[in-house]
Amino acid sequence: MPPVQPMLAKSVKGVPTSGDYSFEPKWDGFRCLVFRDGDEVELTSRNTKPLTRYFPEVVAAIKEQLPERIVLDGELFVAIGDRLEFEVLQERIHPAKSRVDMLAEKTPAGFVAFDLLALGDQSFLDRPFEGRRQAMTEALHGLTGPCFLTRTTRDPQEAEQWFEDFEGAGLDGVMAKPLRAPYEPNARTMLKIKHERTADVVVAGYREHKTSTPEKPLLGSLLLGLYADGELQHIGVSASFTAARRAELIEELQPLVCPIEEHPWGRWSEFLTANPDRVPGTQSRWSAGKDLGFTPLRPERVLEVKYDHMEGRRFRHTAQFKRWRDDRDPESCGYEQLEEPVSYDLARVLSGADNGARGDDNE
Repeated sequence: MPPVQPMLAKSVKGVPTSGDYSFEPKWDGFRCLVFRDGDEVELTSRNTKPLTRYFPEVVAAIKEQLPERIVLDGELFVAIGDRLEFEVLQERIHPAKSRVDMLAEKTPAGFVAFDLLALGDQSFLDRPFEGRRQAMTEALHGLTGPCFLTRTTRDPQEAEQWFEDFEGAGLDGVMAKPLRAPYEPNARTMLKIKHERTADVVVAGYREHKTSTPEKPLLGSLLLGLYADGELQHIGVSASFTAARRAELIEELQPLVCPIEEHPWGRWSEFLTANPDRVPGTQSRWSAGKDLGFTPLRPERVLEVKYDHMEGRRFRHTAQFKRWRDDRDPESCGYEQLEEPVSYDLARVLSGADNGARGDDNE
């Protein structure tokens, strides 16, 4: 019975080529535990918060497609065309039932299962993943959506190919699960291999850290931009600095501070609600009550950051500061430097309908 914390993963570089692992795609959605007992269905998030009311169409699919009594670990996702769309999935978390119902019809979500915690009266937590996977494959045989069973392989070379190919369908890496490991809630037992790239970006502003004071100012995050059609676009943020580095950075950037009216993003200060460009300093239902103000900086400095995945025209996650690039002109930092993954049909990922080598579940 909920609450149950899901098993977690630690990041590693590269697909492991030794050891006994099962590999599977890394889905870009909401982590979700599914609890079904007859007509009673509960969906809970990674931090055990309820998700059930936001996804009525998934609840209906679970009742229709899954066994009567089962607990699964998996991912909620929304696909538009051939790609996962995390931004559209985020819109599904809304307080108004009327909007939830409308979005359930307009942008329906799916669920992909990748681990089994219980089936019938039996708990599977202490069983090795190899056994959990076999039982789950038998219990979920024949799923064609909106509930799916993730594909797997034990071939590191095939996992490497998935790592390269599946990003074009909106997935953001590969997971590796020890075949003989039990399911350990809140333990980092799995491995995740994510894409890692670099880009030269313009520093356009900063926000102060929550512990910053007038006596001891500390930088919280850097606001980053790239040029497109002559305009500086907000692409994301860089954060996760040490306390000493936060103090150094905020002092180092003071000569660049400028009035908002003289800043490329000055016109955005008129916005009071979230807008399609997700510009800095604007409010949304995700940030209600938070101070999203920022200190504008003249866009004169360039830094190199490390990032893993794009979401539309922005970094999906916080970018990692690597080094200053004083040899780059800010106006030369555009979107053309970013890697564009080759398009890949999401339906082929979900169905396992690949040419060539096939995963364990397709043999």
